[in-house]
Amino acid sequence: MANSAIVGVNWGDEGKGRMVDLLTENYDIVVRFQGGGNAGHTVINDRGKFALHLLPSGIFREGVVNILGNGVALDPENLWKEMTEVMGKGVSITPDNLKISSRASLLMPWHRDLDELEERRLKDKKFGSTKQGIAPFYSDKYQKKTVLAGELFYPEKLRAHLRDLMEWKNLILTSVYGAEPYTEERLDEWLSSYCERIKPFICDTGEYLKRAHDEGKSILFEAQLGSLRDIDYGIHPFTTSSNTLAAYAPIGSGCPQVKITNVIGVVKAYSTCVGEGPFVCEMEGEEAERLRQEGAEYGAKTGRPRRVGPIDLVATRYGAEMQAATEIALTKLDVLSYLDKIPVCSHYELDGEIVDIFPFPAALDDAKPVIEYLDGWKCDISKVRRFEDLPEAAREYVLYVQRAIGCPITYVSVGPERESIIIR
Repeated sequence: MANSAIVGVNWGDEGKGRMVDLLTENYDIVVRFQGGGNAGHTVINDRGKFALHLLPSGIFREGVVNILGNGVALDPENLWKEMTEVMGKGVSITPDNLKISSRASLLMPWHRDLDELEERRLKDKKFGSTKQGIAPFYSDKYQKKTVLAGELFYPEKLRAHLRDLMEWKNLILTSVYGAEPYTEERLDEWLSSYCERIKPFICDTGEYLKRAHDEGKSILFEAQLGSLRDIDYGIHPFTTSSNTLAAYAPIGSGCPQVKITNVIGVVKAYSTCVGEGPFVCEMEGEEAERLRQEGAEYGAKTGRPRRVGPIDLVATRYGAEMQAATEIALTKLDVLSYLDKIPVCSHYELDGEIVDIFPFPAALDDAKPVIEYLDGWKCDISKVRRFEDLPEAAREYVLYVQRAIGCPITYVSVGPERESIIIR
């Protein structure tokens, strides 16, 4: 039995969704174990193009069970809208192929309100939030002030709990931000419009995973964002509010006894970053805009132009180590085909010294990229399916990155479609 995790190595947006979609044919179960609707996994297959935010990327494979674990920020409103959109394109979603942990906490409408109000208050000091309520949600979760999905089956207790939470939350909304308070009528509408619709999918996923594990079923854990957005090991405070690392997967999935046998770290062939915070290798001007256009680098959730730069080997090596990656999937190699010379950020310069260790977050603003250039290949590689058929310069680029980060690159993506992949 193989239990694998597919995780991001950098700032997120590395192409994890396309890798989960590709590899799910080898697994029985796909589990989202953390994060919420604040990032998108873009999947292109025979059903069309999809930007998933909460649904696991295995939802398109018949026979695969998809689970939203207890570590997920479960937004009933956005989840139901996403389910409706996907089902509208002919994808079947039933309680047989989608299961939601009864221990997952519900992201409330006021979490999104508070996210936007706080970003507005911070003005030019904002964190670059997607305003999907993630930080307020996780803050409340660790204050033990959230509602568990399973409470939907206990309506009397649920309403009393919601009244208590609403009284507390209205104090913050009105006195701190001067916003409108919530009412019971508004919460009733939210419960009936969205929570009741997802209720049939809620169950004890921990027990389900335990049985599946004992029966030898294979599990694929799907992460959101990447190492550098991890709340403990990322570029604090410009991180997400959950643990994005593979080590957290069994806990956030609801089955802590599961052992992960291999970790596939996903790395883009160049660097992208959505949101605020230090980004040492960032390009500016026309050079950046050309790369952004060639790679269609706009946020799947927000549509925001992504910040771009050459592959950052210092950050990538650190991210792979934090994920304990056993292999690497290098995505979007084809995007670099327009370049005569391909820049790579091989080291950092910090306080007049060349460094290869990823710095403490407070020092990142003072770090400068050391750029080297490799030969480009200047031809279309999107139809190549064997590594040996790539142009020599493209092969050398892959091997250079592999040597620099010290982890084998076993997948090379040369296009967004499911079949546009080289397996080494």
